[in-house]
Amino acid sequence: MIARRRIGSASRALALTAAMTLVGAAALASAAAAQPAPDGLPDFYAVPKKLPAKPGTLVKSEKIGAPGVAGTVYRVMYVSESQQGKPVAVTGVVVVPHGRAPKGGFPVVSWAHGTNGMADECAPSLKAAAQAPSANALLGEGWAFVATDYQGEGTPGLHPYIAGKSAARNTIDIVRAARRLDRVDLSKRYVVWGHSQGGHTAMHVSQLAADYAPELDLTGVVAGAPPSQFNLIYNFLKTSIFRYYLLMAAGGLNAAYGDADAPLDEVLTPKGLSLVPELDKGCSGALAAKFGAVNFDEVTKADPFTVAKWKRILTAEDPQAFSEPGDMPVLIIHGGEDEQIPTISSELLANHLCGIGQDLERWVYPGQRHSAVIITSLADMIEWMQHRFADEPTPDPYTPTGQPDVQVTRCP
Repeated sequence: MIARRRIGSASRALALTAAMTLVGAAALASAAAAQPAPDGLPDFYAVPKKLPAKPGTLVKSEKIGAPGVAGTVYRVMYVSESQQGKPVAVTGVVVVPHGRAPKGGFPVVSWAHGTNGMADECAPSLKAAAQAPSANALLGEGWAFVATDYQGEGTPGLHPYIAGKSAARNTIDIVRAARRLDRVDLSKRYVVWGHSQGGHTAMHVSQLAADYAPELDLTGVVAGAPPSQFNLIYNFLKTSIFRYYLLMAAGGLNAAYGDADAPLDEVLTPKGLSLVPELDKGCSGALAAKFGAVNFDEVTKADPFTVAKWKRILTAEDPQAFSEPGDMPVLIIHGGEDEQIPTISSELLANHLCGIGQDLERWVYPGQRHSAVIITSLADMIEWMQHRFADEPTPDPYTPTGQPDVQVTRCP
């Protein structure tokens, strides 16, 4: 009997050893099948080498702490599409209100962030608590808040800065992915809100959402200070302290379209080309310090609007070139003293969009600068979003009250 027990113990030991070997092999295989997380980022940002093809597929998720955020916060990785229509991994955050969801699920606001850099370390999901002011305002309405990092922030490759289709798909696909979270009940109804780079993203969402995600119901788009009139903004920025945005755009559009369609050596000098790798080594503050005082004439070879391939891309990315209206209401927000995106640019854009039949409103807040207008207009934007979720008529007759002299235009 003792011998049999010893044999049984030995068998169990062998079985345990074999099991541990299999677990270890599986772990090694899993590690080998993933691209490691970028230096300094948590292991969550490791990307599987083989991604599902379907946009909006949830790759993985984890609950995270975010002090000050009044909801349950998840960090997510999901599948989206690149500018060229290829599957890419993208990360972001999903914040769900506490308590029971209403019938049909919590309505969703998808936030498209503004310019914050192009490096992995710039991913907003790394610092979810920073989203608290905006997220809490939306959670207080009983809405879920989702926020993409965009392709290339936290995931492989240089962020395709100012590539509208890519960013718009990222912003839509996080809504799809969030609805696949276990024990989370989200509506198919959503609003997209973005500012600056995110305002540009929001404008592109208005163009492609109906065809790209017909199973979802986009009820409205809020675009804060959306870049447009690219040729005018180019001339404005090249003599400003924000001239490094132009180098970001060159590197980002090259990452989106590739060397054949967006050849950097046709618009940048050798010195300019040498700066492109630096774009992936810091966020906006670091880029401003590196490039804020660079001599523009030393890094550029030609005005991109005189180079056929670049002119074609810049025209395609400019909302001023939209030829058909989106089928949802659009609200444009702008500060009257915007130091980064001239206020006149959104006036020209609004006039163009009204001319092609877009259901649109534009609110200008006199005296407000580029970023300050967000807080000043937040309660007004939330009121407008409430009306969209409630299927109120448009153009919306609501008069914004964030300050007494808001300039309101509507069309049609």
